[in-house]
Amino acid sequence: MALFPRCLLRGVSSQIRNLNVMPSSPKFMYESARCSSNTSGVRERTLIAVKPDGVHRRLIGQIIQRFEKRGFQLVGLKMLRVSEELLSQHYSSLCKKAFYPSLLHYMTSGPVVAMVWEGHNVVRSSRMLVGDTNPAEAPSGTIRGDFSIHISRNVIHASDSVDGAQKEIALWFQNSELMEWKCCDHDNLYQF
Repeated sequence: MALFPRCLLRGVSSQIRNLNVMPSSPKFMYESARCSSNTSGVRERTLIAVKPDGVHRRLIGQIIQRFEKRGFQLVGLKMLRVSEELLSQHYSSLCKKAFYPSLLHYMTSGPVVAMVWEGHNVVRSSRMLVGDTNPAEAPSGTIRGDFSIHISRNVIHASDSVDGAQKEIALWFQNSELMEWKCCDHDNLYQF
């Protein structure tokens, strides 16, 4: 039994007793596949971007590790120098703010690592992993709480809503840059 996914050990093990089937039988395989198909909402995606200060401070690996440890799946990744045109679309709601020119200067001061992560409630969970925009208010254990020192250099961007994530992903990535793949532990992580 050690080789079977956790899903099989939880829900299907009782079905095995009730069905009186062997783990190698077709009926068992059907039941285990049915068990792992209840993954609604798992394919939610979010945009995460390590800002220039995070790249300069070599925090990319530690940031990726936090998302991987949480069980999210990386489906898009690239390093780029962000154009002012892209930033004007991304930060369109901030363009009238007094700090907008300094934001543009900051975001174009070095490379950015843009990522798309996929998983159950990934938008909301990512916001919790990232922490408050103001690092002084971000709890220890969050990315900003651990790595940021000032609101103007807060290391990372995370989409703030599912709709916002969809718009941002379309802005930063072409469909051909996003991978459709299933991680080997997917069924273990997303058996509800």
